[in-house]
Amino acid sequence: MPHPIERLRWVARAEGAGPSLLVREAAEALALVAEDLAGTVTACRRLIDRHPQMGPMWWLGARVLAAEDPGAEAYAAADAIDADPTARVVAASLPDDVTVTVLGWPEQAAAALRRRGDLEVLVVDSGAEGSRLVGRLCSSGGDAVSVAEGGLGGAVQESALVLLEATALGPDGFVATSGSLAAAALGAGLGVEVWVVAGAGRVLPGRLWEALVTRVTDAGERWELQHEVVPLDWVTAVVGPRGPEAAPAAVQRADCPIVPELLRWGP
Repeated sequence: MPHPIERLRWVARAEGAGPSLLVREAAEALALVAEDLAGTVTACRRLIDRHPQMGPMWWLGARVLAAEDPGAEAYAAADAIDADPTARVVAASLPDDVTVTVLGWPEQAAAALRRRGDLEVLVVDSGAEGSRLVGRLCSSGGDAVSVAEGGLGGAVQESALVLLEATALGPDGFVATSGSLAAAALGAGLGVEVWVVAGAGRVLPGRLWEALVTRVTDAGERWELQHEVVPLDWVTAVVGPRGPEAAPAAVQRADCPIVPELLRWGP
């Protein structure tokens, strides 16, 4: 088994893995080094530095750093990620026999769509991941079509539902893969429903959300970023473990403390 520090370095360096896998690995590694409080703070900050758009990484760090027993809390967080029913709930909540637009390879939304065989899925190739998802959905018996990024408008216009996935969600917006801002705006303008999938660990309290947005938007020019902040005003429903709900109700799911160690950066 790799040393905990090596596992943490792997998580920090990892690209392309879904939030659930990365947070589970990070939680288990943090649990093994939790007796070193200063080292745990540094480890949490480094993980967020590498994955600032990933709400579950902030959620994990906040839970661990605020806990009386950080090791036990890290394991509890990993268990919460493993037990998250969101993909199953999304699959059960989607309407029957409709056309759905998704972007890239959204972890939980893709898992939900694989459970359904009655939907036509238009997969916009955001981040060069869409074609792989099309292959996976078709191999599972689904009906999926790859759409070039330039075809986003036509895909939304042909759909009854735009299904986006939040890597983080806060009181006034959510972070999602590049192209989500345009997809949500088009959906709202065309009268197409816009659902946002936000599973365990994705919903953050206000101050942590603000810190996350600052770190994401400070990462470079907005048009160069791989993730975008999208207003909740354009969202019809947020779908999480409790099923579809209005955005103001979903925001109340924030269940991690606000810790000063994640609001301050520097020496």
